[in-house]
Amino acid sequence: MAEQPSLFDGAEIQTTSFRYQEAANLWMSQEALAQWKRRIAEFQYQVRFSPFEEQGSLFEETAATTKAMAIDPFSLYLYNFFFFEQPASQHPDKPSMYFVIDMQVPLLLYVGETVKANQRWKGVHDCKRYVLNYRDLHTKYGLETAINTAFYWDIPAEVRPRQALETALIERWRSPFNKENWTFWGTPFVGGKY
Repeated sequence: MAEQPSLFDGAEIQTTSFRYQEAANLWMSQEALAQWKRRIAEFQYQVRFSPFEEQGSLFEETAATTKAMAIDPFSLYLYNFFFFEQPASQHPDKPSMYFVIDMQVPLLLYVGETVKANQRWKGVHDCKRYVLNYRDLHTKYGLETAINTAFYWDIPAEVRPRQALETALIERWRSPFNKENWTFWGTPFVGGKY
């Protein structure tokens, strides 16, 4: 497995394999954080506002890819990131795609799918830790965040088509907290105390 590029210089950490260390020891500089966010935001801006250019392909475009092209996570109704702490009765008991977004940038951080939106994230979920580490680093530098969750309800109830849509969205937006995209953006918020 190839090592991921580091967002830290040698003075900030002693090893380039920082993925499994404690987040408390991994604070990147404010400049590195700004550069990390800017790179992702610029990529996602292009995805959102550039017309889709059809690529020559030997394969037919899948239904999931077509559907993913039509979903703009930034235009969906936003909920507080901690929606999962509210009573389950306040959210529909049905399948959905969900998106964790820092609207301060704006930056799509995570894409997920669930069979029951009113029960998702009630227990342990790695993305909670990533978001809390992300928020802590911003707090350290006195930077604001506006972390929200958005839901998209018009999705297949069947598992495989729903997961195919999730994969297509993760590939399209390159959301940094999804492990599929760690090779693009690194893993500065994965380790930690949460």
